[in-house]
Amino acid sequence: MTQPRFDNSYARLPDRFFARQAPTPVRAPRLIALNRPLAERLGLDPDWLASEDGVAMLAGNTLPEGAEPIAQAYAGHQFGGFVPQLGDGRAVMIGEVVAPDGARFDLQLKGSGPTPFSRRGDGRAWLGPVLREYLMSAAFAGLGLPTTQALAAVATGERVVRDGFARPGAVLTRVAASHVRVGTFQYFSARGDIDALRTLCNLMISRHYPEADGPLSLLEAVVAAQARLIAGWMAMGFIHGVMNTDNMAISGETIDFGPCAFLDAYHPRKVFSSIDTQGRYAYGNQPQIALWNLAQFASCLLPLIGEGEAAVEEASAVLDGFIPIYQGEWLRRFGAKIGLAAATEADLPLIESLLERMASEGADFTRSFRGLSTGRARDEFTDPAAFDTWAPGWQARLGPAAEAQAIMAAANPIRIPRNHRIEQAIEAAVGEDFAPFERLMVALADPFAENPDWADLEIGPWPEERVARTFCGT
Repeated sequence: MTQPRFDNSYARLPDRFFARQAPTPVRAPRLIALNRPLAERLGLDPDWLASEDGVAMLAGNTLPEGAEPIAQAYAGHQFGGFVPQLGDGRAVMIGEVVAPDGARFDLQLKGSGPTPFSRRGDGRAWLGPVLREYLMSAAFAGLGLPTTQALAAVATGERVVRDGFARPGAVLTRVAASHVRVGTFQYFSARGDIDALRTLCNLMISRHYPEADGPLSLLEAVVAAQARLIAGWMAMGFIHGVMNTDNMAISGETIDFGPCAFLDAYHPRKVFSSIDTQGRYAYGNQPQIALWNLAQFASCLLPLIGEGEAAVEEASAVLDGFIPIYQGEWLRRFGAKIGLAAATEADLPLIESLLERMASEGADFTRSFRGLSTGRARDEFTDPAAFDTWAPGWQARLGPAAEAQAIMAAANPIRIPRNHRIEQAIEAAVGEDFAPFERLMVALADPFAENPDWADLEIGPWPEERVARTFCGT
């Protein structure tokens, strides 16, 4: 095929769910990156997407037949404060594509110009955040974590003013199982629109959780999906940075890679996001914030679940299931990271002791865990004695050496998108050198594979390379 074939279920909902909004054309679109495997997964022709006509679509300059561009409405708690109207302020969903296997995906253009939800913003994106999201979502796919993905990045040939500087503009094509968020439900809950809540509930069941038979079982499915997702974040040392309710997808995918980052030196209170001044979304706080967000989702569903105290009790019982699901998945993942095929609660002190020592000794998160299988973990500790006094108990717990090695190799990546490498790639790209970005993309496609050509990408930053703050980029 050449162009996408759309079946736009969300655009068929009542108009109060969105604003119909075409992308704003750009001056000189130029393809920067194209995710060919993802294009093929969607049933799209990557060669057509890379053509002049395809790039024009990816930039928002033209719309293929069947596209129905919309900006979705949603609300959200931002750093704990409720905002009754947010919405897509710099993104337009051009339509939904049904893949050859029947799976449905949204195609959204980020940085495509102002919408009715822009709140006086220009609706554009500059190159830095576009490349960051492209790299981060590709890394998540390589790590096997549920995620939205970038299909393409296109330079616009225009400048975008941010922080007083004119920066090169870009548009990202984001692919998601859907873009419905906790904040989408909050938008209609705040307006007392029960019919809209029921419509959203039914849509999410049919699209993501067909085994669910109503709002309570939808809540149960979303709670389980988010518990597993956050445990995956924690196991890879990922900090989202802005876990507002409008950034929690009902599908259970990671969405909105803004001021996100992966840990270098481990510490549970680590924060990178420049806007998280109080540490609300620190690495170690992410599980409890996820549960808080899910509680907001549950409150939206209460009118559909039942009446009065009985509905509250039913929803609360479902929310109570988050902690055991999360803890079970966390234990499974961290047990595998130290080579245990089936970790039990009796192994918690062993894992927690290692993490405490890593925090006190400035040990690199990724390299320490990977080093367990290479004999180099102790080199990551400021005082190797901290590791040496932990290791005998660990070694006594391990099973057969070959089995433990294989478990650790599958659980611990060699490479992550380190903050300083991303910044270096962005800085080079601003100067029209995309080689560092392209090299990083190739290396992150298989983060578990040994490759001496990428050895420099495994190393943490030197003091002068450390990135203390990451930025949203909007």
